[in-house]
Amino acid sequence: MKYSSLQFAKSQNEFFVTLTKRVNEYFKANKIERTANGHMVFKTIFMLTMYFAPYALVLTQTVTTSIGLLLVAITMGIGVSGIGLCIMHDANHGSYSKKVWVNNLLGFSLNLIGGNAFNWKVQHNVIHHTYTNVHEVDEDISPRGVLRLAPTENWKPIHQFQHLYAWFLYGLLTIVWLLFKDFSRLNRYSREGLVTKQKTTIGVEWAILLVSKAFYVFYLFVLPAILVPAIAWWMPIVGFLIMHFIAGFVLSIIFQPAHVIDGTEYPLPDSDGNLENNWAIHQLHTTTNFGRKHRMFSWFVGGLNYQVEHHLFPNICHVHYRAIAPIVEKTAKEFGLPYKSKETFLDALVAHTVIMRELGKKPAMAF
Repeated sequence: MKYSSLQFAKSQNEFFVTLTKRVNEYFKANKIERTANGHMVFKTIFMLTMYFAPYALVLTQTVTTSIGLLLVAITMGIGVSGIGLCIMHDANHGSYSKKVWVNNLLGFSLNLIGGNAFNWKVQHNVIHHTYTNVHEVDEDISPRGVLRLAPTENWKPIHQFQHLYAWFLYGLLTIVWLLFKDFSRLNRYSREGLVTKQKTTIGVEWAILLVSKAFYVFYLFVLPAILVPAIAWWMPIVGFLIMHFIAGFVLSIIFQPAHVIDGTEYPLPDSDGNLENNWAIHQLHTTTNFGRKHRMFSWFVGGLNYQVEHHLFPNICHVHYRAIAPIVEKTAKEFGLPYKSKETFLDALVAHTVIMRELGKKPAMAF
């Protein structure tokens, strides 16, 4: 079923109206903005430095040994995930700044590390954040071949082992995006009319994609080959694979437990495309928090361990999620609605493994 034919319930609005009022009152009472603060600016500089400083050490031939280059790739991989979780994510949601140009500039940091901001906005903001965990609509749980991420997905014998091999495939996430999905998605989004809905043209977006990909290849592979001839031709390729395997793995294990986790729900529309709940309540049923007490963990993952708050208020910068979380939890409980949360990140990973194993079992009636 196409996303355009789906409809959320038009009732049950009191919860989100009440919650929004309370959250707005929090910001007004404390006289703070919903966007980035000084802490966020520091984090932005830190994550960008973690990526570009090791790269600079290579270009200046400060690091040339195999061990040194390995450490560079690892550090840059962590930097890629940090940029993805802490900078481009808020910027592309429009929550980093009140100024559109600032959000666009920082959102383009995704292109700088090989991705494509436009594709991400459509896939993540428009589709995933609207139709979370709706099979064949939400691309995060769409058919993946060797991964079965929804109970209504077709089952294959190999799926019975997915709770074991999925962890390796998670490391391929950004590599697949960079080399394949960015191209196929832009083509598909154009066919489905999603490009024009974003007030742009397919020509502009193809130009941005191709130019940014070319620039990425140039500074990551060509420039080191010119400036550091002592490095063998294969070293940047190996470094690229290590860097992105780390980034893909980190990003996957943060995003997957938020929705593909033991206890989550996979709402299905009726024959007319109607979903049972309204949008806000739908998010509560399909989203889970984890590790809320661990400040350093939350700092590194861009507050995305507060997925409930993020899905309800994606236009609020993540540095405020910890503060508004008690408001969200209290309001949800007042209305008798679920507020799903795992105590620790490890609990979330275990719960993710549990559901991956359950989804891997052959259904009584295979789809």
